[in-house]
Amino acid sequence: MPKQKTHKGAAKRFKVTGTGKVTRHHANHSHMLTGKTTKRKRNLRKATLASPAFASTLRGMLHE
Repeated sequence: MPKQKTHKGAAKRFKVTGTGKVTRHHANHSHMLTGKTTKRKRNLRKATLASPAFASTLRGMLHE
């Protein structure tokens, strides 16, 4: 049986931590930033965890 390929689109967007959790970045931080408050933009800079339900799918795509 051949090896499974990594989903390259997912590999560029998500990262698996050492404990197996999946990190992601927030949306809405690329344009139209003048209409958003400084606090909102600051919080959008920080990475967060993907939901546990979606994280299991992502780990399959990333082969972790």
